Amino acid sequence: MNFDTSAELADLDNIRVETVVATDDVASMPKGYEQQRRGVAGLFYLYKLAAAKAETGADLEEVKRIAEKANSRVRTMGVALSPCILPAVGHPTFQLGEGEMEVGMGIHGEPGIQRGSIQTADEVAATIVSAILEDMPIEKGEKVSVLINGLGATPLEELYIVYQAVHNLLADRGIDIDSRYIGEFATSLEMAGLSVSILYLDDELGRLMEAPFVTPFRIQN
Repeated sequence: MNFDTSAELADLDNIRVETVVATDDVASMPKGYEQQRRGVAGLFYLYKLAAAKAETGADLEEVKRIAEKANSRVRTMGVALSPCILPAVGHPTFQLGEGEMEVGMGIHGEPGIQRGSIQTADEVAATIVSAILEDMPIEKGEKVSVLINGLGATPLEELYIVYQAVHNLLADRGIDIDSRYIGEFATSLEMAGLSVSILYLDDELGRLMEAPFVTPFRIQN
């Protein structure tokens, strides 16, 4: 609603606006209903690639095309080890028992699709990678970019452990990780947990991923 309102206000000032909605969360809706899915940490790639295309001098239609293409080729799934507390609400968005984890929660603390005992890093990685590759098959020899995203309260060391497991799973399938991003890129306040995003690269997206960028959190030359 807020984005639509902003677009309408911009239109009043003769500023053209196009909208692309991220739908990368494989846990939020089954295959075949992609347009109804939530956007989660995979939106990182939409921002990165759309900005890189804009830096080439491309027009708005081309920037939108790249954002849509990135959206169609990225999938994400996450797990939470604790809920978050929205300041305006004042209580946890969901409850987890001792030794439980939530699979498939939303970026704003929405409950997930499955709850069970806490798994090891290898088990978490296997659960997520299997779900993503079942939804978006990737052939042997193809290239991807991987994002291991912390949700706010997960130590960086643990994110690296999960990345190692994801790397091994993809390597076993003959899938080449062309780039990787590990850290807190799309957090959910103090929630403990992480998400894994996989972007299926082609030549065009691969070139745009190589573009240098600067953010408050990362500098790449």
